[in-house]
Amino acid sequence: ERIMEILRAVFVILIAIWFLQFQTIEYLKHRLPLLLVVIIVMTSDLCFSVLRRIWVIPRSQDWWHLLINNWTDREFLLNLQMRRGTFQYLCGMLRPLLTRQHTRYRRPLSVEIRVAVCLWRLATNLEYRSISHLFGVGISTCRLITQEVITVINTILKPMYLKTPSPADFKTIIQAFRDKWRFPQVAGAIDGTHIPIKAPRDTPADYYNRKGQYSVILPAVVDHNMKFWDVNIGQNSLLPPWTECFEDGNVSLVILGDAAYPLLPWLMKPFPESRGVTPDQVNFNDCLSQARMVVERAFGRLKGRWRRLLKLQDSHISLVSQVTSACCVLHNFCEDQNEEYCEEDYEEDGGGVNVNEGQKLLQGRHQRAEEIRNALCTYFSRM
Repeated sequence: ERIMEILRAVFVILIAIWFLQFQTIEYLKHRLPLLLVVIIVMTSDLCFSVLRRIWVIPRSQDWWHLLINNWTDREFLLNLQMRRGTFQYLCGMLRPLLTRQHTRYRRPLSVEIRVAVCLWRLATNLEYRSISHLFGVGISTCRLITQEVITVINTILKPMYLKTPSPADFKTIIQAFRDKWRFPQVAGAIDGTHIPIKAPRDTPADYYNRKGQYSVILPAVVDHNMKFWDVNIGQNSLLPPWTECFEDGNVSLVILGDAAYPLLPWLMKPFPESRGVTPDQVNFNDCLSQARMVVERAFGRLKGRWRRLLKLQDSHISLVSQVTSACCVLHNFCEDQNEEYCEEDYEEDGGGVNVNEGQKLLQGRHQRAEEIRNALCTYFSRM
């Protein structure tokens, strides 16, 4: 095809030269501009083919094609946090919004490369320059692709994988907490974790934490399987109004938190372990702590899989929530697909947010909450 374009251009030029030798100077003054336009139009395809060489710097994508065809499931898991089949399934779900039209001037990147670039960035936190060399695409293209895929993940997958459980799901969660940790009427466990960021120019003091770093707090509720079902908890309207009758009163559905959170009718926290604490209260605290550990393990897996969350200082504050949300969605997606996780990679340091930071998240204290906690304390003391 390229040879035919060149031959056509040469032919047009030869015809023009042959035509010009028979014309007078006066005729050429009037007809030469028109003749030049005809030559340009006839050779336009060749011109554009030359321009295409300027638009796109040739890069090799052999590395990607080699690994996509030869990597084992284990290698996929170590680098993209999911097996080959799960990766292909994810690409299929995102394909409707990630497919680009193939034009005559440039060939679009495949959906698989786009998703892999984003996962590589989120899983390894590798700089864009290194990812660019690996996948054979430009640095600015890597940055654009990552943001596009994150947006599509939040658009397509978030409503599917990060949502309030259905009544049937709530029943499963409640029964699982009772079976695993003997704790009744539990719909989830809540905690918060710090996501490091670059200090915003406007209000840096609002993001300064007790560790001497700038961060945003990610509060989240997880179920018994370490899957997030809410990442912006602040009200109890998400819980069904189900109660269970105990000897000391009715107990509604509750979420388990630590000392950083206030005691609410729907949010249980440990008894203060001061001098006046009773053995029954200590026993209640132990039972609550064992059941609540599921949320700390979930945060450990979240940050262990998606290490981008360990360092978001190079992202604008407006993008932090999008990246965090996408990582939570991908975490749930991997858990739903039963993807393996190496426990030794990263563990949440525990403790979540401190008391003062936790009080910023939720405020209030109710007598009804005291009654529910006392009823649960009595329940555990008589087991």
